[in-house]
Amino acid sequence: MTTVGIATGAGRGMGLMCAHRVSGLVDRVLLVDVNEQTATEAAAALPNAEPFVLDVTDAAGLARLAGRVAELGTLRAVAHAAGISPTMGDWRRIFTVDLIGTALLAAALRPLATDGTALVCFASMAPLLDPNPPDPAGAALLDDPLDPDFLDKLRAALGPSIEEPGIAYSWAKRGVHRFVQREAVRLGPAGGRACSVSPGIIDTPQGRQEAANHASMAALVRRTPLGREGRPEEVAAVVAFALSDEASFLNGVDLLVDGGVLAGLRG
Repeated sequence: MTTVGIATGAGRGMGLMCAHRVSGLVDRVLLVDVNEQTATEAAAALPNAEPFVLDVTDAAGLARLAGRVAELGTLRAVAHAAGISPTMGDWRRIFTVDLIGTALLAAALRPLATDGTALVCFASMAPLLDPNPPDPAGAALLDDPLDPDFLDKLRAALGPSIEEPGIAYSWAKRGVHRFVQREAVRLGPAGGRACSVSPGIIDTPQGRQEAANHASMAALVRRTPLGREGRPEEVAAVVAFALSDEASFLNGVDLLVDGGVLAGLRG
């Protein structure tokens, strides 16, 4: 049967590099992006790709995506790179795209999971930079991102500091770390897997936008043992491995791809 892959955020940066790697793992790949032009251009460069214009927070659109996968064949690999960073939205938008959108996508695709299906969701090293344990009440709330009152409950538990975009981003990505652990349990009986990947400072358009607004990112690059930013294709290579049959026993974990910056900070 035809194997099908999905790459979200496929129009540029790490999502685009993941699209190229997923293309080599499957017979057909759907390139999901909110921008029609970039999705179409990305698909034109791959012989087995088709663009799929979609905002990952749109439940009806995600149902259409799942329907298209079912029409094409068997869901094999999903690289979920779509997301926004602190300069791209307020705290509610950050949570909605980065965590709630992840949960919505997984929920739409879960009925299609079968033996060999693999999902990799993009998280971040951001929550790992905080040496303090997270507030337990807030952390517990992260485990139910589809609760209609999720954001209000989180604001009540964590206070006004959560409205700072950088803090919201870190918490949303902590939620992705926790989400894939639970998704691994849900997919396991069908033979499916779920992991996350946490990039460090990566040279992408989105990363450069953040660097222009946060001088601390340059300091992190200086503390990186490899002495440089990462490249999108380096992250995509890790994602491709996690999605491959060679990683068939890798499940429910986060893969940190930071050039050693956390090791440098801790050392």
